[in-house]
Amino acid sequence: MTFHHVGIACKDILRELQKIRKIHTITEQSDIVFDPLQEVSLCLITLEDGFRMELVSGKTVERYTRQGTTSYHLCYETDDIVADISKLTANGAILASPLKPAILFGGKQVAFLLVSYGLIELVQK
Repeated sequence: MTFHHVGIACKDILRELQKIRKIHTITEQSDIVFDPLQEVSLCLITLEDGFRMELVSGKTVERYTRQGTTSYHLCYETDDIVADISKLTANGAILASPLKPAILFGGKQVAFLLVSYGLIELVQK
């Protein structure tokens, strides 16, 4: 597994992009897309140092934004998502959201798991 991005929960992606631009230079930005399977709007950005953030707004993250939490998940890219899900669950992780295609990643399979340090997303390479 290789680190891919950090997920940031926000109420309004456009407003969050404005805030980020005041501090960082964004070198790449995806379109803002709605993913009906996850019930969220999403936008992936890359900062000038190569660090990626996925801005997430909508029903799935409302609880986080109400509490003032913005850090939502860590994402790892994997060569074998099924094997990594098995490894993680065998070691105490809880599968929070099973495999499903992700619109933001061109239909690649993603899954979310709860681990001792929070929520992680796996995305198939």
